[in-house]
Amino acid sequence: MPDNQGLGEQALNKAAEIGISSQLDEVENLDVDVKTDPLKLLGGEVDSVKIEGEGLVMQKDLRVEELEMQMGNVAINPLSVAFGKIELTKPTKGSTRVVLTQDDINRAFNSEYVGSQLQSQKIHVNGQLVTIVPQQVDFRLPGNSKVAISASILLRETNETHQVAFSAVPKVGANGQTVSLENVEYGDTNEISPDLTKALIDATSEILNLSNFDLEGMSLRVKQLQIETGKLIMQAEAYVEQIPSA
Repeated sequence: MPDNQGLGEQALNKAAEIGISSQLDEVENLDVDVKTDPLKLLGGEVDSVKIEGEGLVMQKDLRVEELEMQMGNVAINPLSVAFGKIELTKPTKGSTRVVLTQDDINRAFNSEYVGSQLQSQKIHVNGQLVTIVPQQVDFRLPGNSKVAISASILLRETNETHQVAFSAVPKVGANGQTVSLENVEYGDTNEISPDLTKALIDATSEILNLSNFDLEGMSLRVKQLQIETGKLIMQAEAYVEQIPSA
């Protein structure tokens, strides 16, 4: 840690790191960098707050490869600093970048949470109402702005296993909170049930829903979704009412 970093900055960094970590299931690396000077801090002014994280596991077993958040001109209660807290006196906005890998999304797809979500609904397959049990879901990011999903699905009532494969283009909803899949194209397998495909599309939207990445006092609104081979990058605006602290 640089020698010229003020004690106030160090205390705030540590408090925010502990506070954010406490909201996550796992953290590989988390670094908070508060920039200000002692006089400004006494007046409740902070020049900038930068949060950088790697390998953060959020709710629903969703792992984030990288998270970067940058906020400028943050107004805080100077008295809160004495207690090692960053208490905002007014909300602030920041820019955020979230990177998810193909492996991260696969992990979420094959998690208990998504499995139970899919099994909790009955759908129509060949004119019969059945319960679907995902055996294996393979989510890929092949590039060219698409996601590709192939899944092996057991129909509990008939004990049949079906393969489902399709690709689609994720689009961010107008509110910046939801992601929908458009331009669905089917693979080699014939579509056995529109309901089954819809269940998988809904599960994808649920995993990529931006509220999954919100921390207490912070909400994100996606501006741009970019797909590279093996990686999905979200550029978002953060609305911050409070920075979690210890």
